[in-house]
Amino acid sequence: MKTLLSTAAIAGLLAMASPSTALAQAASPPPAGAVFAATTLNLEAYGEARAAPDMATLTLGVESSDATAAAAMADNAARMTQVVGALRHAGLPERDLQTSSLSLAPQYVYAQNQPPRLTGYKASNQLVVTVSDLAHLGVIADAAVAAGATDIGQIDFGLANPRAAEDSARLAAVKALEDKASLYANAVGYRIVRLVNLSEGVADAFQPPRPMMAAMSLRAAAPTPVETGELKVRIDITGAFELAR
Repeated sequence: MKTLLSTAAIAGLLAMASPSTALAQAASPPPAGAVFAATTLNLEAYGEARAAPDMATLTLGVESSDATAAAAMADNAARMTQVVGALRHAGLPERDLQTSSLSLAPQYVYAQNQPPRLTGYKASNQLVVTVSDLAHLGVIADAAVAAGATDIGQIDFGLANPRAAEDSARLAAVKALEDKASLYANAVGYRIVRLVNLSEGVADAFQPPRPMMAAMSLRAAAPTPVETGELKVRIDITGAFELAR
């Protein structure tokens, strides 16, 4: 005997199904096409600010040559002691003087078809000087040369507290990023919904190092002129924006 179930009976049986079965049916994932996929825009931008430097580092050194290594080192030590004394006398504290390198090397003469011939030794002592009063930078360089410094390398200008300049560059970078994002969004017919991510690179206060020649002639009445110029502080950022029609 066949059993026939009406439509109402079938509905009743489905309603009596276990709760776990009903929840499983409700939790079934939607079709793949219904999953939301955001349109994002990833951009880079940078901002710059300019500021007058208020400090500088100056590299200077003493080189000595002699027939023996001991004599070259002794002469070099005596000369550098005089240079350091002159810098201290000029008002530089001990914390602003730092030895960057100390070397001793044999010197040879090379001739064709002959073995190298030792002629002596060269000792070198390099000192990095931090100067906070830029108005006296030329005076300090002249004092070092007068005391026995034989070479002056380069000057690197900087900022004792770069925070204000960096913050100005940050604001300029964010403005540039927002402008660029709006330009791209409008160009492709989208609008910006929100900023999804923002990251910052390393702050860079850039100015090409300036070479400074040693003023060996001390007859000039005026100190060696030094022009400080301006520093350019740059902040690089990247951002991701969500777009929508």
